[in-house]
Amino acid sequence: MSVGRKRALSEAKEVTNRAECFVSDKASDDRNERAYGGYVIESREEAGAVRNERGKRMIVLGIDPGTAIMGYGVVEYRNSKHKSLAYGVLRTDKDDKPEERLKQLFTGVNRILDAYSPDVMAVEELFFNRNTTNAISVGQARGVALLAAGLRGIAVGEYTPLQVKQAVVGYGRAEKHQVQFMIRKILGLTETPKPDDAADALAIAICYCQFGGQKSWQSARR
Repeated sequence: MSVGRKRALSEAKEVTNRAECFVSDKASDDRNERAYGGYVIESREEAGAVRNERGKRMIVLGIDPGTAIMGYGVVEYRNSKHKSLAYGVLRTDKDDKPEERLKQLFTGVNRILDAYSPDVMAVEELFFNRNTTNAISVGQARGVALLAAGLRGIAVGEYTPLQVKQAVVGYGRAEKHQVQFMIRKILGLTETPKPDDAADALAIAICYCQFGGQKSWQSARR
């Protein structure tokens, strides 16, 4: 083989190592390129950049704990923007035995985890007041949610009502209607999520994002 041909083959090999080219459908495009998650990828470097961009996407499951009604809200956070993926409540019958109600909540939380595969869970911290019976009930519901997250290795963030209001409205003593207004604005919703427990869960998820949750989450992934 001539020296010139060896040099040409060497240069061709170097080019191939620098970039992966893919033959696309001739009917759509005559260039060698490949669609990758909505992006057109022409090299390994670009493919890596897209994967890194995907890594910035975080899904947060917010939980407003309660035994009778547990609110949940699933929020996607990407490039400092929030998007609501789902919200609602899990309900239990007061006439059922306590262990049966907790079992129902555990099953419900796990179904949400299966459906949306959140990266993290955000839960409201237990607030002690004069109603000890209610505090115990809420604590049991929190335990169910934390157990579901723990069994799957999902990180959990816990926030007080004051912190949630501060993150969503910018004022820790904000009224409920002010919080709900900001939830609609932040998530781009046309109406306020109902019932209130679902709206509160979305606010808790937003709180995780606003308090640098994504940075902490990405650090934990490394």
